[in-house]
Amino acid sequence: MKEFLVEVTTHIPDGTDPAEVDRRRAAEAVRAAELIAAGHLVRIWRPVGEMRSIALWRAADEAELYDKVLDTLPLWPWMTSVVTALQPHPNDPGRHAGS
Repeated sequence: MKEFLVEVTTHIPDGTDPAEVDRRRAAEAVRAAELIAAGHLVRIWRPVGEMRSIALWRAADEAELYDKVLDTLPLWPWMTSVVTALQPHPNDPGRHAGS
């Protein structure tokens, strides 16, 4: 599996019914748990004081990341994103963990 750093900001459209926002947020939490269990969502952070998130995702390739992972998020239609494909760094301290 390849790793991807995904930065997202959610923009709720003006005039959206608050009940719809609540419904999607609840569904987002359920879907995130499913993606964690499947090994796709590895870590997620929220920068202090900001309404965006930065997450480490795993997928076979970028097509799977979009088609079977990110596009399945209930809030995805309201999100803008920056996706960065990652590769191991030779100085990564986690690279030799457990050896």
